[in-house]
Amino acid sequence: MTDRAEPRPLRADARRNRDRVLAAAQEAFAAEGISVPLDEIARRAGVGAGTVYRHFPTKEALFEAAITDRVERMIANARELATAPDPGKAFFDFLDRMATEGTVKRDLAEAVGADSPEYRKPSHDLRVAIAELLTHAQQSGAVRRDIDIDDLMRVVKGTFLAANSTNTTAEQRRRTFAIVFDGLRAH
Repeated sequence: MTDRAEPRPLRADARRNRDRVLAAAQEAFAAEGISVPLDEIARRAGVGAGTVYRHFPTKEALFEAAITDRVERMIANARELATAPDPGKAFFDFLDRMATEGTVKRDLAEAVGADSPEYRKPSHDLRVAIAELLTHAQQSGAVRRDIDIDDLMRVVKGTFLAANSTNTTAEQRRRTFAIVFDGLRAH
């Protein structure tokens, strides 16, 4: 038993404000990187700076929460797709979403293969959800059987790194992921 009390749930208006701040932060960090001022995030969210600081005392705390929120949404999507009638389509749809979001929002690419403590839990949960999609897709015959989740995560992380280089065009990113997806398909 710990001495720490569980935090009280947020009131509905406070929860809405927190969600607006997270959404604004995700957009701002994706567009401008971590250098965006917290006051600018507050302006984009339509709240006062005090509201931002009340929920996120530092920019690092807000950045971590924004990444965790995005990864949790990816986990929820993967879990929904795990019961799809076409496991192969579900697997590749999910990878396509990861590719799209990971090339636009580099924080997702970092979280996918992160070893740092703040990302370890969400990264692990995402990995478990993707592993389930991979297993179902392999059992359906849509994905080659000679890879495991470790192989897949290395390929995804490496592809994110290649696709996010500064001189890569959107068309090159699309082709890069198409080649990777073709390599994952069962032949």
